Amino acid sequence: MNNSVYTINKGINKSIEFKGLKAQYIWYFAAGMLILMILFVLLYLMGFHSYFCLVFILVSGTILLVKVYGWSNTYGEHGMMKAIARRKMPKLIKNHSRITFQHLTITAHENQY
Repeated sequence: MNNSVYTINKGINKSIEFKGLKAQYIWYFAAGMLILMILFVLLYLMGFHSYFCLVFILVSGTILLVKVYGWSNTYGEHGMMKAIARRKMPKLIKNHSRITFQHLTITAHENQY
């Protein structure tokens, strides 16, 4: 009988991480780099000098890298989505009329508490 050696994957429920970028920030960085490549081609085809295009894309890429790493470190895996959702929540709900509450009825299910 042959004894088989199986390795166990211990990171099954962990989020993806690549060089410090966590979860969706990898996709944000990849999309930004793709946009910068397309922008480089467009600038070059429009007739801008190649050194200008190169410097512009390198500076923009550095800014993109710093921003995405900043978001990853500030918000963590799901923090940015939570912050965006928190901003969309209303701070206050105003109701100047009692009509909304006059037609409410209590059901039998709510009565047991």
